[in-house]
Amino acid sequence: MFPLGIEPYLIGGVIVGIGVSFIYILTGLHATQSSFYSTTLSYFSKLKHFQDERNLKERVWRLYLAAGVITGALLYSVLISPIGFWVTQVDLWRLALGGLLVGIGTRLSNGCTSGHGISGLASLSTTSLYAVLTFMGTAIITAHILELVGVV
Repeated sequence: MFPLGIEPYLIGGVIVGIGVSFIYILTGLHATQSSFYSTTLSYFSKLKHFQDERNLKERVWRLYLAAGVITGALLYSVLISPIGFWVTQVDLWRLALGGLLVGIGTRLSNGCTSGHGISGLASLSTTSLYAVLTFMGTAIITAHILELVGVV
């Protein structure tokens, strides 16, 4: 179940928790990645949603947050991971389709899995609880259906 043992997952969870708490304590804002997309699109899109005052105000620090997430993952995969950088056997088109569906779900639920699952649940948000239950329920059902039809 845990191919590298449980320690990396525990350490990663603690680091994520500390990071999210640190940002919330210093700014009063939730460190969520779906907000990164909206704030980044405010640089390029003139649509009213993306030009919202909140998106304009938060876009710089959210770019730094996303850069830190990407840099941290890259450093881990290059310097520490025994598996290497690219570890999936999933076809690129499946990854792209999955990303598109996750993006649509993120917009429909007004937040991403990490935002609702980490920041939202930590804030005792009932909306986030319902969102996480929906995400997890859909993921479990989808995984079982794909297993039944032989897709791996």
